[in-house]
Amino acid sequence: MKFTRASGVLLHPTSLPNRFGVGDLGPEAYSFVDFLKASGQRLWQVLPLGPTGYGDSPYACYSAFAGNTLLISPEKLFESGLLTKKELDDIPSLLAGRVDFALAHETKDAILDLAFNNYQHSTDTRLRSAFETFVEVNASWLEDYALFRALKTAHRGVAWNEWEIPLIRRDRSALAIARAKLQQTIDAHKFSQFLFFKQWFEIKSYCNESGIEIIGDIPIFVAFDSADVWTNPDQFKLDNNGRPLVVAGVPPDYFSSTGQYWGNPIYNWDHMLADGFRWWIERVRATLQVVDVARIDHFRGFAACWEIPGGDTTAERGRWVEAPGRELFTAIKRSFGDLPIMAEDLGVITPDVEKLRDDFGLPGMRILQFAFSSDTTNQDLPHNYHRNVVVYTGTHDNDTTVGWFNSVAGEGSTRSAAQIKKERNFCMKYLHTKGREIQWDFIRTVLASVANTAIVPLQDILGFGTEARMNLPNSTSGNWSWRFKSGALSEEYASRLRELTDTYGRDAKPEIETIELI
Repeated sequence: MKFTRASGVLLHPTSLPNRFGVGDLGPEAYSFVDFLKASGQRLWQVLPLGPTGYGDSPYACYSAFAGNTLLISPEKLFESGLLTKKELDDIPSLLAGRVDFALAHETKDAILDLAFNNYQHSTDTRLRSAFETFVEVNASWLEDYALFRALKTAHRGVAWNEWEIPLIRRDRSALAIARAKLQQTIDAHKFSQFLFFKQWFEIKSYCNESGIEIIGDIPIFVAFDSADVWTNPDQFKLDNNGRPLVVAGVPPDYFSSTGQYWGNPIYNWDHMLADGFRWWIERVRATLQVVDVARIDHFRGFAACWEIPGGDTTAERGRWVEAPGRELFTAIKRSFGDLPIMAEDLGVITPDVEKLRDDFGLPGMRILQFAFSSDTTNQDLPHNYHRNVVVYTGTHDNDTTVGWFNSVAGEGSTRSAAQIKKERNFCMKYLHTKGREIQWDFIRTVLASVANTAIVPLQDILGFGTEARMNLPNSTSGNWSWRFKSGALSEEYASRLRELTDTYGRDAKPEIETIELI
């Protein structure tokens, strides 16, 4: 599809402020949309919206179809009559700083249990009818997902391949017994999903009515410990005991000298090709009902995947194995027509990856932070852009712009002191700046570029340093927890961003066609 000239902000909802310990879809989400509108933005990019598992990474979810119930707003539950004023007021206020995911899960789970109990005693026939309709419409994934979550709880959270053999192998009689035994918990999970999607579609409607489109994220891989793998083992490269034969990652690169070990199971592409990519078609269909534009993460994996032996602990011994990306995207296009899809084409990009991306007309990505590591031929330098790209000051995997500019060599750094100095000097020369407000130099540069789409993380607009970094690839703790404080989105920031947006012609609404999902 054609992307018109526009700009937007990258912010995951968990980073929104409130008193409940984790950002959600409540009043502050609507205030953020108002900020986007006031600043002339037409795009809001979020990370994957699925229910997070171990490590609370949005790229390792329990389901590619379900929603993250941490994002359910207690204030919106009160508005829906599912919490009383006293129940809302009695919820303990948590720290407004970084997300403590363990505490946030405990708090939100208690709130959702209370809401479900209130629903069971409710006489609201419209609410009951809406829930029943939701369960019926989404049965293809919801039934298995709710059972999966109930079984995980019953097994104290261990991975599905550590359950009893009949449950691992999805024996019909064993599943029927489990459903009967765990029916209350199953229904509670279904109701929580109903609440998530109810609140999500309300904020999405508010966005669209404000002229703002939402960019969502489709991670190429799914978590091993997920309803997706448990219910579709034939779609993945597993052994007879359900263990991954190979897992995903990337080779040593800018982020890590030992590569990135993700641990996701690899698809059984031969099986997927044989069944017409059924699972992928349904996944894309579900995603495009939830967001307006999809960013496909790790696009190069559709040309070839870095397959790491299942027993390894680093990505160093992996190898590239071809994947049928052309056949997959042909099937997607045949099912839906031209789609609003962006390709995350970072990392080791070879001509076959570029051809796959270009043959389907998908815009790739450019990262301004990467622009100063070599010479003037660097594709991330603005003078080398073309229109059909999406340019970022940085992504969720990068340091903030201020943090990057002020970085020093040392533990955890992938750059030497000499390299950091060289990049910083080249950056200041190229942008004609002394770096006093390097974040605004970056913002101005991406907005002024020829790229049709420009995205800026909120941390850069607010001028935050490394303390506001969202994720450090190949690390296992301290990620995804950044939040900003209430009141930070001032009129001054909105006005400044609006001026640049207007100056560089990014204030026209993107012409994104409505897609009929069949």
